[in-house]
Amino acid sequence: MNAPPAFFSAEDFRARAHARLSLDLPKDALNPLIAPRRGDFALNTLTPDEHAVGAARPAAVLAPIVARPEGATVLLTQRATALRQHSGQVAFPGGKIDDDETPLEAALREAMEEIGLEERYIQPTGWLDPYLTGTGYRILTMTAIVEPGFTLKVNREEVDDVFETPLSFLMDAANHQRQSREWQGRTRHFYVMPYKNRYIWGATAGIIRNLYERLYA
Repeated sequence: MNAPPAFFSAEDFRARAHARLSLDLPKDALNPLIAPRRGDFALNTLTPDEHAVGAARPAAVLAPIVARPEGATVLLTQRATALRQHSGQVAFPGGKIDDDETPLEAALREAMEEIGLEERYIQPTGWLDPYLTGTGYRILTMTAIVEPGFTLKVNREEVDDVFETPLSFLMDAANHQRQSREWQGRTRHFYVMPYKNRYIWGATAGIIRNLYERLYA
């Protein structure tokens, strides 16, 4: 098998993250008075109102970059269809931040609870920009290198499936489609990144686009 381009290796990803991201939480990341610069609103030339910003619930997700020798991949989940919110959607492992934990602790805990990804395989590499969703969440995303050798245990109450998508595919802007649909009387624009039988869109695609713009654009 031919080796992938060097810039889609985990080693290169780690170097880019070290140069352009920080392990320290971005300034005002959790400040309810400050609107994130990234979010579902970004493609719609909308400015989120103060109430939406202040009411947004803090959440943390892990963007796991698996260090496969044939080329790095991004580990994603398919949320359970029985969930009340975002059912069946592709997502990063993660969830709400409890009062007694940091965002990083929340992201690591949720990765363990949802898919059984143990912390000993995870090497955090830096935070992306806070992301405001149209459904009322302020998402903090920690990128991380995940070393192979892990065994996943999927929590079927929260996750229907786990899959890996090549980093080379997701970091190719040609695969970042912009689509739109009518929602609540408005035309809403968003990113879509179809991969095989997976439909990556919405906040997850928006976060992936942020990753591309911060490290590969």
